[in-house]
Amino acid sequence: MERPVVVTDYDPQWPIMYEEEKAQILSVIGGKILAIEHIGSTAVPSLGGKPIIDVMVGVRRLYIAKKCIEPLATIGYEYVPQYEVSIPDRRYFRKGPPERHRHLHMIKLGSNFWESHILFRDYLRAHPETAQEYYELKKELAARFGSDSLGFTDAKSEFIESVVKKAQAKKSR
Repeated sequence: MERPVVVTDYDPQWPIMYEEEKAQILSVIGGKILAIEHIGSTAVPSLGGKPIIDVMVGVRRLYIAKKCIEPLATIGYEYVPQYEVSIPDRRYFRKGPPERHRHLHMIKLGSNFWESHILFRDYLRAHPETAQEYYELKKELAARFGSDSLGFTDAKSEFIESVVKKAQAKKSR
């Protein structure tokens, strides 16, 4: 049975958890990657969300992911290839449950996926009112979709795309 989508208030421990995770990741694949970023709701101060630390790792080429499977497994990450059909520009790893959820997204540095996630995060950091609006939407969607995490994610996409467009417009000025 699927677990319900849980949206929680912001936890000031999230940035600390990210830094701890970043250190572990760098210790096993630091020489293979070009950049590492904290993305998702847990990366935006005061923004509540699913209590999952999302880490985005930038690489020169996606084939590097295959060389990272074993080292990442030593720190608890599982490679999850089934999402490559729907998101071919990403290699996905996860860690946890039960107690600590971590998602690692391996992306080609500078790709559209990379840029849009950074733009979204940075826009929410700079615009707390938009972050609050996003939080309210997520709480509403969590109640509506229950344990349908794909439905929850899909329902957020229009809001996310609109914020990314605003961020792109602001950046191009």
